Formats: sequence, C-alpha cells, structure tokens
Amino acid sequence: MLGPLEVRDDAGSALEVSGARLRALLTLLALRPGQIVPASYLIDELWGERLPADAPNALQALVSRLRRAVPEAAVVSRPAGYRLALDAERVDVFRFERLAAQGHARLHDDPAAAAGTLTEALALWRGPALADAAATESGRAAIARLGELRLAATEDRIDAELRLAAGGDPPHGAPGPALVAELEGLLAASPTRETLAGLLMRALVAAGRRGAALQAYEQVRERLADELGADPSPALAALHLEILRTDGAAPAALPAHTADPVLAPRTNLPAGLTSFVGREAELGRVA
Repeated sequence: MLGPLEVRDDAGSALEVSGARLRALLTLLALRPGQIVPASYLIDELWGERLPADAPNALQALVSRLRRAVPEAAVVSRPAGYRLALDAERVDVFRFERLAAQGHARLHDDPAAAAGTLTEALALWRGPALADAAATESGRAAIARLGELRLAATEDRIDAELRLAAGGDPPHGAPGPALVAELEGLLAASPTRETLAGLLMRALVAAGRRGAALQAYEQVRERLADELGADPSPALAALHLEILRTDGAAPAALPAHTADPVLAPRTNLPAGLTSFVGREAELGRVA
C-alpha cells in the first residue's frame, strides 16, 4: 500500500481489485490486519454523507466482491464488523515500520547495518502511500503519519551514511554531491525542519564546504525567526558551535536530532555561543 494498491497471491501473481471503493475497503481492513473493524466505521469511511439506502447490505455486498477478487485474503464476518485474517508482515506498511524502527535502533552502534536496513525499508515505497484511501478520513491521517515516518527514516539513512563516511569505512568516502543535493531538496520542501538542516550542515562540512554549512545554519535560523518566531534548538545551535570550533573536521558524532545540547552555566544572562556574540552572520561571510 506504499503506492498504488497492489495485491499478490502466494505464488507472487498479481490479483486485480477493480473499483475505487473496493480498493478503499481492502486498504482500510489491511491497516488493521487481524482486528475486527466495526461495520459502522467502514460505512462512514466509504460513503461519508452519501449513504446508500441500505448501508449494511451495501457493505456486505462490497465484502462479497472483495472475497471473490482476493480469495486468499480471508475476510471474516463478525457481529460487530469484519476482520481481515492476514499476517501484518504481509502488508508493506507494517514491514516498513518494523524495518525503520530496527534501522533507527542500530544507528549509533552499527551504522552500516542501519544504513542497509533503512535502505531496504525505503525501497518498499512505490509512490504516495494509501493512494486508494486518500478520500477517507482515517486514510488521510495514516498518510500524514506514514509520510512523517518516511522522512524520519530518510534522515536516519543519511545520518548512518554520514557516520560511515566520517568513520573512514573503505566503501564510504566523503559525501558526494548527490547526498548534498538530496538534503537540499528535502530541506527546501521542509524549510524549518532542523534535523534536515543539521544533516545538511554535517554533509557540507564533510565535503569540505564549511562556509556553506555555516551559511545553511544562518538560512534556517532566519526561516525559524521569520516563520515561527523561534530560535534554533539547542541541538542545532550546538552543532553550529561545533562547526565553528573545528578546523574543517566533520562533526559526525553530533547528529542534530540526537545530540545533547551544550550546557551553559546557569545564570540570568543570555548564553553566548561564540566569542563574537551577535556576529554569526559576519563569521559566516568571513568563512
């Protein structure tokens, strides 16, 4: 379901599921495999305010069509609703979530394994998720959640690649232009997402473009101030400070979304992040 709905039998042959409402029904059931989905919920999601004259019978007829189209996906009738007797591992949505969680958990200890697992997870995507349930309320909510998970998994994959490059693993060198371009594109789509900004800064430093990394920080700082009226997070500010303090070395051990902030002494004065307080823009131009 990470793309247009695609159903395959045990032999790997594609099964045709015709009709937008039939595909939406299968999608809604597959989002809760093994669970009883209330009939009232399915009716509301599938027809909304345009209810048929006999909604329960219309739903039953739709379920009968689904059973004929996909005989191996057993749709079990229960007094309260319907259950799709299907192992969650056979649904790409849940395989993606499992692999993304595994990759994230291995990011710090084994970045090579994390990169492989996350690449496998992201390869499951064939297009926009749950395209056949986009008209339903629960489908839209799931689409938003999966989109966020996909972006987080992409960030973790790039983080793992940067760690490998910084660690000097033989197959991995300095980040290439493609990785920097990917991050720039992602940040352009989410200009106030600080995790992406931090990854871009690290990639630029690792590629020998320290000045561009400082400029990227200034740009996201200005966007945060203009659009949200907020300052960069302590983690992103700490990454900026680390880049200022280092002489061109990539701060691979300081990912923007997991780093502990640099703690300043507790006083009633603003924390000075550099020796040139208030001159970050000038420092960026000099660099």
